[in-house]
Amino acid sequence: MTASLVTPGSIIAKEGEHEHGEGTAVAEGNIVSTVVGYVHVGGGTISVNPSKAIVEPSVGDTVLCEVVKLNEKNGEAMILCVEGKPGSLQPQHLYGQFFVTGLVDRFMHQTSDALRRRDVCRALVKEVEPVVRLDFRERDDCGVLHALCPPCGDTLQPELDGDWNVKCPTCGYQAYRALADNYGAGWAELDQGASVLNNAGKRWGAAAEAMFAKGPAGRATFIAADVREDGRERTYFRFEGQGGGGGRQQRAAPGTRLFVGGLPREVGTEELRELFKAHGDMTDCIVLTDDAGVNRGFGFVTYAEKSMADAAIKALDGHRINGRRIGVRDADDDKKKDSKKKEPQGLKLYIGNLPFSATAEQLQALVAAHATVNEVVLATGPGDKPKGFGFVFIAENDKGEAVVAALNQTEIDGRKIKVDIANAKDGKGGKGSKGGRSGPSDNTDGKSARELQALREEAEGGKKRRRRSRPKKD
Repeated sequence: MTASLVTPGSIIAKEGEHEHGEGTAVAEGNIVSTVVGYVHVGGGTISVNPSKAIVEPSVGDTVLCEVVKLNEKNGEAMILCVEGKPGSLQPQHLYGQFFVTGLVDRFMHQTSDALRRRDVCRALVKEVEPVVRLDFRERDDCGVLHALCPPCGDTLQPELDGDWNVKCPTCGYQAYRALADNYGAGWAELDQGASVLNNAGKRWGAAAEAMFAKGPAGRATFIAADVREDGRERTYFRFEGQGGGGGRQQRAAPGTRLFVGGLPREVGTEELRELFKAHGDMTDCIVLTDDAGVNRGFGFVTYAEKSMADAAIKALDGHRINGRRIGVRDADDDKKKDSKKKEPQGLKLYIGNLPFSATAEQLQALVAAHATVNEVVLATGPGDKPKGFGFVFIAENDKGEAVVAALNQTEIDGRKIKVDIANAKDGKGGKGSKGGRSGPSDNTDGKSARELQALREEAEGGKKRRRRSRPKKD
């Protein structure tokens, strides 16, 4: 049989035609090659003679490797060769793992502080089964042999400067590496070799600790600036929903950015843009989605001018899309809601059990006959629906009892109203205050269920309790 070159996984015969020999294995009724080599048939046996000798690393061997993966406390390196054992490695021995504690005789916060991807290193084999384990710490000839500058790609030179022991001659980048003695193929002119620059056993200085304290942001590598100046205009990637170039979002003018809520799930950014474009020039439009790309039910539209945004609110607030009514409002309203409104001056009177038809003008006229009215506030819910109670602020603090005596249990549109001095938010009103009357949150005798609910809402500041946010399921 003519010898032919095969690679691992190549089918070289059917099971039963020959006995499988070295360099082969049986899989799904076929005899397949497990090495790169040449097929040989003889004496009823088929085998593959490897083109290169097969090498198996042993504990205590020294390997040359390239760092390919770094986690916070461990990493992985691709083994290039085993020193003193020429030949090819089997797949299970191609990669070796290491821990941050096996890098250098010094406390390292994480592996990327002593190694970087693409660093070429020498390492000692500590284990072979179940996986290859590597160590850089036990011997001075183990560690980084060659390293590239992350920002510009030039070769880093060994140079001790405080906490740092390598420096880029091109861009000035400085960092720390767990150096081997013959880092740079021997052109480190030092009596003890480059490993002396590792400052074994020493504590980190202020510069390094300041960088470590910043976390991943402090360790970030910024690629050197684009030096291509050939006359072409530079362009930068722009995320949908960002108003500026280069990734920096421009702040919209007050009143030009709208919040759009209640969107059906099938509405996306393009559908939203199509709906709002008739009311002016838009500078931005986006529908927010979750990690799975599903519409979150709201979005934002930004116009060039406030007048355009006002026109869109007037035309589209309450507009129906696929049966759902959307809400459109100034996105800056949320910021205004955060600031607490200053409560009107004067003594605060509670008026409850009001008919839903009652108006602020009616309450003002009712109380004005007995005291000077500063302001009237009617409590409302979603959609400005009245809640059946309100507050009147009078200028004369000493007339509160007289107003309560005159108006409590009087009728408005056939309903007997309840009038009382409201509890002050600082706790000075109600029981124990001058006059000895209890506030509406203390006295519940004879009050209807609707009035009790109104009193509870008033005690909580007129706001419903927020539900506790639950973590999203993965």
